[in-house]
Amino acid sequence: MPLYESTLIARPDISGQQVEGLSEQFQEIVRDKGGDVAKTEYWGLRSLTYRIKKNRKGHYLHMQIDAPADAIAEMERNMRINEDVMRYLTIRVDALDPEPSAIMQSKASRDGRGRGEYRSRGSERQGESSSPPAEAAAGGSDAKETDSGGGGDSGAAKE
Repeated sequence: MPLYESTLIARPDISGQQVEGLSEQFQEIVRDKGGDVAKTEYWGLRSLTYRIKKNRKGHYLHMQIDAPADAIAEMERNMRINEDVMRYLTIRVDALDPEPSAIMQSKASRDGRGRGEYRSRGSERQGESSSPPAEAAAGGSDAKETDSGGGGDSGAAKE
């Protein structure tokens, strides 16, 4: 069966539970037509780049689907009818990626950051800032030696 990825944006004024209900509704349609939803990711309530139907935010839902074309057509027909779905896009792919999508990976890395990591990063900066002046001092003495070796009055006084 062909493989698809489908992403939809739902209205911001519905709850997370209602978004899960939408997900279940579309998964059921795919299963009834002989397909399978391999993975579903809820990306959360995100800001939109531009307004869609007078909304600045939307709930993002991403699905990886292994289903025949008529199942996808029926799912998209229901997305068009449903008033909670503002936009959707379904594309055909060669293979389904078992790993989390790039959005979920970046979200996980942001969730992992805490105040402790920020503090440790700041202490590294302090350690780095103390070592360059030592190098600069060593570099500065080398610069003086090369300057004095260039001739001139100060060079004559050393000889």
